[in-house]
Amino acid sequence: MKKVISDFCSQRQLPDLSLGELGRREFLFRMGQGLGGLALSSILHQDGLLASTDSERPLAPKPGHSAGRAKSGIFLFMAGGPSQMDTFDPKPLLNKYHGQPAFDGAQLRTSKRKLLYVGSPFKFKKYGQCGTEVSDMFPNLATCVDDMAVVRSIHTDSDAHSVATFLMNTGRPLPGSPSVGSWVTYGLGTENQDLPAFVVFPASSQGGFGGGPQNWSNGYLPSIFQGTPLKSGSAPIVDLQPPVGFNSQRQQASIELLNDFNKPYLEGHPSKGDLWARMKNYELAFRMQTTVPEALDVEREPRWIKELYGLNNKITEPMGRRCLMARRLVERGVRFVQIYSKGWDSHLDLAGQHRQRGLETDQPMAALLKDLKQRGLLDQTMVAWGGEFGRTPQSLPNNWKFPGREHNKTAMPMWFAGGGVKGGTVVGGTDELGEKAVENPYHLHDLHATMLHLMGLDDMRLTYYHSGRFKRLTDLGGKVIKEILV
Repeated sequence: MKKVISDFCSQRQLPDLSLGELGRREFLFRMGQGLGGLALSSILHQDGLLASTDSERPLAPKPGHSAGRAKSGIFLFMAGGPSQMDTFDPKPLLNKYHGQPAFDGAQLRTSKRKLLYVGSPFKFKKYGQCGTEVSDMFPNLATCVDDMAVVRSIHTDSDAHSVATFLMNTGRPLPGSPSVGSWVTYGLGTENQDLPAFVVFPASSQGGFGGGPQNWSNGYLPSIFQGTPLKSGSAPIVDLQPPVGFNSQRQQASIELLNDFNKPYLEGHPSKGDLWARMKNYELAFRMQTTVPEALDVEREPRWIKELYGLNNKITEPMGRRCLMARRLVERGVRFVQIYSKGWDSHLDLAGQHRQRGLETDQPMAALLKDLKQRGLLDQTMVAWGGEFGRTPQSLPNNWKFPGREHNKTAMPMWFAGGGVKGGTVVGGTDELGEKAVENPYHLHDLHATMLHLMGLDDMRLTYYHSGRFKRLTDLGGKVIKEILV
């Protein structure tokens, strides 16, 4: 019997693996692997969990998770923390207690000394058909309330400037995470391949602020999604133009040669995303030499537009120029623009400091909304306004000659306008003295979820795999502020 079996096996034609031949079982096993991998890739692609494979156009326009009304976003960031009860959240009872000691239970992180209540030095009136109340700090912006949705009940996690600024810009308290603009461009790409997808106008006055460029960083996303800071003067980018005698043909040849050196290494190391992004940034920088000067040349605008933004006034000119440039950029297909205004940290002389900030920003911001609307762009542009936190109803006694307000993480004002926003709306409320959000309170993650929603992005589906897990702008998720949606 053993001999019979041995003879049978010797006569059987077994596959020769050295020649690449496959047996039946190996064939079926490999075919199953291929079909399973194909099915997995299809599922991951449908769920948006696969990175883009378009290496030639990493910022190509992409569809959102839903049909968002807004195609572009402009974030007006009031660095320092504007006061809610002096801007969009009137508290008449606070004037009654002006100069009196704060009630028991009033807390302040920076001091254990007794605090004094400070009534608002600003007057409020109702404006528009909606009757939204706005302080006389913003007489021009008040005329736009029928296009604005004011949220009075935002709260955050820190009342320290640097930490709160990171939170508002990246959703995280420490540097190293992608900013809102980076997430938006990662999710949607951009319409204009010759301009940066995400542009930032840092404050040109009143010094620096917490975190600096890390607030518009790409974080752990590929560096192609980082914000591009531009100045508002005649030279928006340092070394934008090539040296004399170095023409465009030589530049193009240099970039192509550099890419020829980099591509073989990148093909062998596909995980080196920073190298790939750097190559694309060099190509974009070359195209920007032509497109950026034209896009930011506000002198091409008619005189009445420049006067609308306040370019003829030295007080309003810095902010007005940045707002006008922002309109020109979104008009040309830039996906996200962030504009910084500094000096809102009014611990001392609230009346003077906030009044001055109003003079600097009111006319330019109102002009931005009106100009976008008259051009038919407001319906497709989300505009958001706010700082990193709010202010307290109290002041320290030693500042009483020129009282101010302290940091407050439990209540802050925000407003939205534009694509998908229900104008003339007021959402939420604070307590009778404006110290804490008590009616329909919304966390900053909810704020970010709403911004993404208006742009057609789902904060729970907009993810990036990093350090062992899928990460989001809103961490474990946010709640969309549905009351402000059309």
